[in-house]
Parts: sequence; C-alpha cells; structure tokens
Amino acid sequence: MTEATLSITNPDEILTLFGPRDQHLRKLRRLFDVRITQRDGRIRISGEGEEDVQRATRTLEKLRHLSRQKGELSPGDIDVAASEEGAVVVGTGKGISHSADEIDIQHAGRRIKPRTPGQDEYVKAIRSHDLTFATGPAGCGKTYLAVATAVEALRSGSIRKIVLVRPAVEAGESLGFLPGDLRAKLNPYLRPLMDALGEMVDYDQARNLMEQDVIEVIPLAYMRGRTLSDAFIILDEAQNTTVAQMKMFLTRMGERSKMVVSGDATQQDLPRGVTSGLRDAIRRLRKIDAIGIVKLQASDIVRHRLVQKIVEAYDELEQRQQNSAHGDQTERR
Repeated sequence: MTEATLSITNPDEILTLFGPRDQHLRKLRRLFDVRITQRDGRIRISGEGEEDVQRATRTLEKLRHLSRQKGELSPGDIDVAASEEGAVVVGTGKGISHSADEIDIQHAGRRIKPRTPGQDEYVKAIRSHDLTFATGPAGCGKTYLAVATAVEALRSGSIRKIVLVRPAVEAGESLGFLPGDLRAKLNPYLRPLMDALGEMVDYDQARNLMEQDVIEVIPLAYMRGRTLSDAFIILDEAQNTTVAQMKMFLTRMGERSKMVVSGDATQQDLPRGVTSGLRDAIRRLRKIDAIGIVKLQASDIVRHRLVQKIVEAYDELEQRQQNSAHGDQTERR
C-alpha cells in the first residue's frame, strides 16, 4: 500500500476541491483507483499502485492551484487535470472507464458496485438526494448498498456518524419475555443491519467505531427526541413503521445529514388495519423533487438464483388472489 498526503487547512478550499456532494472527489477516486480521505486539514491519498497514488496527488495539487485562481472548479476542470496525468476520462474514446456509481469500498478483494440497472438507479438516488425511499423484495440490495454508501461517506469525511435503525415490531409485546438484557433482547431484530455492516468493516474496527459512538445500531423507538446532524441515517424494514413513527423518524434529520428509508411493502408485520408508514410517506411525499423514490424489482435480486423465482411465484399468486377478490366485488355490485 502506497500513501501520500497534502496539507490543506482552509475548509473552503477543501470544499471547492472536493466539489458539491464530493463529486470531484469521487471522480478522482474512480479515475486513479485510489482512496482519498480528509481529516484535520490533511488529505490522504492511498492505493495499491505507487504510480496511481503519485498521479492522483499531482492532479490534486494542480486542481488546488487552479481553484485558487478561479475560486471554483467545474467537472471539466477535473477531467482536464486528470487526463493530463494519464487518467482515462469517460467520453475521450480511450481505454476503459470505471462505473460512474462504483462505491469506494472493497470487500474480500473486490470493489462493491451496483449489479443491476435498478441498483444503479438506487445508488444514484442516494447520492443526489438527502432523503431517499427504496422499496423492493428481499435480496435486491436495499440495505447492503445503503450501508456501503454510508461507510463510503464516513471514510471520505463527508459525515461524522452512521445510524442504522430498525423497528422491532416483530417482537411486539413479547420483547420483555425474551432472555437477557436489552441488547440481547434486541439483537435478533438488529442482526440484519450488523450483517451488512460486517461486510464493509472488519469486526474490531466496527466494535471500536460503535464504542466511540461513530456507528449506532438502534431500534426505531430510540430515535425519539433526537436531532442528528452530519449523519447518514438508514431505516431498514420501514414497512413495519406506523404513520406516526415514520413522521417521528423523518423529522430527526439535522443539517448536513442524509437519510435512506427502505422496506418491502409486501412483507408487512403490522397488526391488521394499521397503515404502513412507508406506504403513507411515499404517497404524501412523492411530489417533492428533492426526495428520491426508487422501486426495485425481482430482477434486481442478487442472492441465490432461486430467490428471484420464489419472489416471482409468491407475487404471481398474490396478484391472482387480488384479481379474484376484485372480480367477486364486481359481481356483487
């Protein structure tokens, strides 16, 4: 692993260099296949290839000089500076370009990235909106990609905290009868979020970050009364929230924060007659342009190939039952 550092103490200069929502930063990472992080006025560039790190460092130095002259940087400025150092920029007709929405996280030696058009749309929505809703069947990457994008944002320094939230509605009133302390009681309901996190961050690092309160994995009820700034907040299994709970959650967003709300509308565990907060929120908020709404499909499932067939079989049966019920109502009229 090769490493280089640049010292930039002016926060405004760093913001200009990294671009809106770190767009310039993400592009440079992709073009040179390096990691670029910032903390305490120092920009750290690291990667497997010494030449890649050196080229990325020289490009950042050029861009810093240019930003001081112009007071701003355009995407074209990034392309020109990077191409001068040998990077292959999309649209030049040379070489192979990286995926525009590749996530700057590696797991088991491979870089995490969207694997279907639906997943690609999902990652784009997360990056371009402060609040994103995602619905879709199990296995389509709703939680996995949201957690990966959150870890990427934490490592880049664009946020200071990750909060992973899940309703424990499946436990109902029986939670108190489960053995152990509160953490042991809640562990089965928060485990899916921990599993996703475990694929991005090694165990010791995750434990340290949780002890430092940089990463929280909590039940939805613990969000009441809080305001979270500079945070990436993910609500999983959101179909199991009530309307009041969803409103409470959405209003926890503080300055410079980002929220992702995901769930499967077909897997609701609420009592009969209770409206899902996820369905209600999407209906109320769908006309607000600043909010992203993505609907993933069975074709976006990336688990075992049988999972997609299972989901499709259940959906087909439910559709036939709904059509039959509608036909019976029509005949009665």
